[in-house]
Amino acid sequence: MRKLILCLTVCISFTLQAQKGAQIQLHPEKSTQIIDRHIYGQFAEHLGSCIYGGLWVGPDSDIPNTDGYRNDVLEALKKLQIPNLRWPGGCFADEYHWMDGIGPRENHPKMVNNNWGGTIEDNSFGTHEFLNLCELLECEPYISGNVGSGTVEELAKWVEYMTSEGDSPMARLRRENGRDKAWKVKYLGVGNESWGCGGSMRPEYYADLYRRYATYCRNYDDNRLFKIASGASDYDYNWTEILMKNAAYHMDGLSLHYYTVTGWEGSKGAATIFNKEEYYNTIGKCLEIEDVLIKHIEIMDKYDPQKRVALMMDEWGTWWDEEPETTPGHLYQQNTMRDAFVAALTLNLFHKYTDRLKMANIAQIVNVLQSMILTNNKQMVLTPTYHVFEMYKVHQDAIHIPLDILCEKIIDSNKREVPMVSASASRNKEGKIHITLANVDPDNKQEITLDTTGQKFNKITGRILRAGSITDHNTFDRPDLVKPVSFTGAKTAEGQLLISLPAASIAVLELN
Repeated sequence: MRKLILCLTVCISFTLQAQKGAQIQLHPEKSTQIIDRHIYGQFAEHLGSCIYGGLWVGPDSDIPNTDGYRNDVLEALKKLQIPNLRWPGGCFADEYHWMDGIGPRENHPKMVNNNWGGTIEDNSFGTHEFLNLCELLECEPYISGNVGSGTVEELAKWVEYMTSEGDSPMARLRRENGRDKAWKVKYLGVGNESWGCGGSMRPEYYADLYRRYATYCRNYDDNRLFKIASGASDYDYNWTEILMKNAAYHMDGLSLHYYTVTGWEGSKGAATIFNKEEYYNTIGKCLEIEDVLIKHIEIMDKYDPQKRVALMMDEWGTWWDEEPETTPGHLYQQNTMRDAFVAALTLNLFHKYTDRLKMANIAQIVNVLQSMILTNNKQMVLTPTYHVFEMYKVHQDAIHIPLDILCEKIIDSNKREVPMVSASASRNKEGKIHITLANVDPDNKQEITLDTTGQKFNKITGRILRAGSITDHNTFDRPDLVKPVSFTGAKTAEGQLLISLPAASIAVLELN
C-alpha cells in the first residue's frame, strides 16, 4: 500500500496518514534565490558522433549547414536558449592538444581517441569552430583544459590565444588563423576527472597541481577567467574535503559529476527496454543526487561559509548500454520518457540549491548518453529530454519559489523513497509564475491541489509532455511520438488551483 510523504525543500520527509492525490503549498515570502540560467548548461565532448555528424559536418557536406554547422541542429539548439557549452571533454580533454586544431584544416594532424572507441579524429573541429559555435548559439563557452597529458605552458598559451587582444605571440597566431578579435572566454576547467581518466591522481597531489595551473592561466585585457577545479565523482566526499581545504582560495568553482546509473558492472540496462521495477530504481537513483549535493555543499560551507566558490555539476544524466549494432565506445543511446523524468526531477532539485550550485551540464548534447538530439546522416530527431529542457527554460534567471509537497510515494527495491509528484516554481522578471510538475506514476493520474490563497490569476496556460508508455521514445521513423502539447487540466476554485495531471506526464504551468 502506498503511503504519503511530505517533501520539504530542506529534504526532510516523514510518513503521514494515506490520502489520495497531492497538495502543494507555495512560499513566495521565502523567495530569495535566483535560478541561475547556467543550471541549464550543455556538454559536447569528442565522443562518438557528438561533434562529427552531430554538431559539425564541415562546409563541404551535402547536409544543409552554416559554415560547417548543421542547420537543423543549430536551429533546435537555439530554441533551448543554451546558457553555456562545455568542450572538448570529458576524458577527451586531457588528451587534447589545442594546437592540433588550429590553422588550415588540411594541415591538422589526426589523433586516436583512446578514451572512446579508438576512433581516428581529424581535428577539423577545433578552437575556432567551437568558439564560433558558441557565438552562433549566443552561449558562454566553457573550456576544459588538458592537465592529464598537457603542460602548464600549453594551457597558459591556449588562454592567451583565445582571449588576448594585444600584440602577444598567441594573439598574433590567432590573427594569422583568421580571427582578429579575441573571444570572451569566462569558464575554464583545469582538468577533468583528475581522480580517474584525467590522470588517476590523489586529491592532495591534484590540489597542488591545480594551484600551479591556475596561477599561470592569466586574465588578458578585460577578459576575466572563472577557474574551475576538477571535483569529485558522486560519493567521494574526501576529494571535496581535500580540495576545499588546500585550494579553495585559488578556485572560483569546483566541479561534481553524478550519473544516474543502476549498475556499472556488466550491463547498465537497455535504454528502451525496462520494467516498472527498473523504472522506479532509476527514479530512486536520480533523486539520490539531492543527498549527494547536500553533503558536498556541507563540506564546501565548512571552508567557504560566504559561498564564494561555486559548485558546478558539469556532468550529469542517465547512462545505459549502447544501442545494438552501434559503434562500441561511442555511447549512443536512445532516450525515453524515463530519461525525461530524470531530467525533470533533477532540474526541479537543482533549483533548490542555487545559493551554491551555479552551473550544471547534462551529458551530452547530441548522440551521446542523455542527449537533446539524435542524428543519422540528414535526419534529426528531438528527444524527450530535449522537450523537458525546452519547457523548463522558463525558470532560467527567475526567482525560485520554495514549496512543500504532500504526495503519495513508493519504496523502490533499493529501499529509497520515490514521491509520485515532483514540482518546482519560480517568478520571472515580468511577475509571471511558472510551475513545473512531474507525475512519475506510470499508471495513475494525480489530482493536485495548489493553495493560491491571497493571489489572483487572470490567465492560466500550460503544456504537457506525455506518452502512452514510459518506454516511448522518438525515432527517425516516428520523430513526434513524444512531444509537448497544450495542457488544459488546471483550473481555479475558491483560492485553489486544481490540477489533474495524467499518468507519466510532465507539465509546465504559467500563471498570469
